[in-house]
Amino acid sequence: MGGMSDGTLTRRDVDGRPALHLTGDVRLENNGGFLQMALDLAAPGAVLDASGFAGLALVVRGNDASHNIHLRGPDLGAPWQSWRATFHASAQWRRVLVPFGAFLPHRTDLPLAPARLGRIGLVSIGHAMAVDLALARLELVADTVA
Repeated sequence: MGGMSDGTLTRRDVDGRPALHLTGDVRLENNGGFLQMALDLAAPGAVLDASGFAGLALVVRGNDASHNIHLRGPDLGAPWQSWRATFHASAQWRRVLVPFGAFLPHRTDLPLAPARLGRIGLVSIGHAMAVDLALARLELVADTVA
């Protein structure tokens, strides 16, 4: 969470599917501005080599809002550095494909290195909003064409 943002992450059934469910409010006061669910992709000091894949697929449901995917790796030293892509979570469950080419560097000049991934976060960021984001599945995919 950032600043005064307030949220809860639960594992529960959401509209008939087991999911991780992030709810709360993104607030901008006190240098705030985000809520996040995150997962380490490898053990400390190790990396996930996703170089044989084209991108990510998520099965998500939300409150018809845009969110970010933030990827990090050991080559990024500061916590504010990441590679970011945006996706939309509609009110119905939907499979969203995000190619690695859609990720843009944030506060770094390094290009995304799929062979050196360490962490992924689904992030509601940048503007005040009510957050209702459920994730039923996250996978690496060989093809990001729908």
